Amino acid sequence: MATLHEAGMAIDELSRADAARRFPQIAFDEAVATILWEPEAGYLFAARACASVLERFRAEGGAYRQAAVRTPLIPAGDPLQDVVIESGERIEADAFVFACGPWLGRMFPDVVGARMTPTRQEVYYFGTPAGDRAFDDPAMPVWLDCGERIIYGIPGNGGRGFKIADDTPGRPFDPTDGDRNVSDAGVDRARAFLARRFPRLTSAPLVGAEVCQYEATPDAHFIIDRHPAAANVWLLGGGSGHGFKMGPAIGELAASCVLDAATPDPQMALARLDAPPSDGWQKKWS
Repeated sequence: MATLHEAGMAIDELSRADAARRFPQIAFDEAVATILWEPEAGYLFAARACASVLERFRAEGGAYRQAAVRTPLIPAGDPLQDVVIESGERIEADAFVFACGPWLGRMFPDVVGARMTPTRQEVYYFGTPAGDRAFDDPAMPVWLDCGERIIYGIPGNGGRGFKIADDTPGRPFDPTDGDRNVSDAGVDRARAFLARRFPRLTSAPLVGAEVCQYEATPDAHFIIDRHPAAANVWLLGGGSGHGFKMGPAIGELAASCVLDAATPDPQMALARLDAPPSDGWQKKWS
């Protein structure tokens, strides 16, 4: 076993024999060339984390409203004075930040539009054998299998089951009206993967599933930039499946930009989306 050090974190490089002894519930076949384990890594529950942020925000005097903004939104003046929600009410502000996930292109068709592509991503939850704790933490780590496809999973996952998801970009998806039922082909692919990598789960029942979406830019970088027609409008997006875990850093950077204490990285600027990608998303993951 060798230990690597990246950004102050210890990462153990395990042989297949070492990995099999440490994690006997995982089958490390000859196709696995490299095994990296980060003992201090963990995972977050997104819904709980967002609820906590909202609670803190309100405790510090913030006002939270759940409403839909009429789309598309094309600023008619600089600065933007207000936005109109579906009830017809106008909401005024000194600055606006739009972090609309897969709807960002639809909200701003003039400057984002098809430059960002929502993709359909299927997630599955399988039941583990009764009384068998080998697939829950701490016995089972969060895992990522970088093979022909990019497959990852989270143990236990808050009692929902053993999570398995395909991180490989799916087909383009309408996040509003798209079909939210998982496909038979996707379930079969997940089962085949379980049989190969987690043999004890070969016959595990499917106890839950969902369809989510990524919002992919051509180069897989985020969008953090001013709207070119309204200097007090900021656009945030392009998380490509990684937006949540980057949230604290992205939020801090965005707040600094809005307050004119920082400028966005050119790699995250809208202008770069009009240039041919040097290492695009599809090239990177295909």
